[in-house]
Amino acid sequence: MMKLNVKAFALTCGIFWGASLFLMTVWVVWRGEVSNGLLESFKPFYAGYALTYVGSAIGLVWGFLDGLFCGAVFGWLYNWLSK
Repeated sequence: MMKLNVKAFALTCGIFWGASLFLMTVWVVWRGEVSNGLLESFKPFYAGYALTYVGSAIGLVWGFLDGLFCGAVFGWLYNWLSK
C-alpha cells in the first residue's frame, strides 16, 4: 500500500488553499464587488479577513495555516488507516 509523505502533502495543501483564497479575494475586489457569499462565509473563521486587498493577504496567511494543518491531519490519518 502506498503511503503519503505527510510533510509534502501538508505543504501542498497549505500553498494551494492559501493561494486560492488570496486569488479569489483579489479577483472579487478587483471586479469591484461589495459582497460575495462564498468568501463572506470565511469571515467568522479567519480573524481579520475581509474583502479588501489587505484582507486577501490575511486570507493568504490563514489559508496557508489552515491548509497546512488539515493536510497534515489528512495525510497522517490516511497513512494510519492504510496500515
